[in-house]
Amino acid sequence: MSIKEHITHKRKIRRLARVRKSVSRGTADRPRLSVFRSNAHIYAQLIDDSSGKTIVSASSLSVKNVKSKKQDISKEIGKLLAKKAKEKEITKAVFDRASYRYHGRVKAVADGAREGGLNF
Repeated sequence: MSIKEHITHKRKIRRLARVRKSVSRGTADRPRLSVFRSNAHIYAQLIDDSSGKTIVSASSLSVKNVKSKKQDISKEIGKLLAKKAKEKEITKAVFDRASYRYHGRVKAVADGAREGGLNF
């Protein structure tokens, strides 16, 4: 690991700790919407931290035959997650962006979930 990568990794860990400190734990009434972003895909899930179970999940792997920008796909993932949450009668959630900055694909997931009916 080069010095630049080491510094970047330390910043990411520091940012993760700062975000986790401010995000409340998910409950059955208000689960935590956790986002994971890789270079190729994006994953989102609603988690009940009190029982340690994932209630609903969605990922870009489940979207088939979509040839568009990653941000557009991310927005669709947010809408899909909100639709699945409505079926389970969940309307409120706590947004957990992890160590990712709130822009681009992470913001698109949040916007899509809001459009789908989830409230943060």
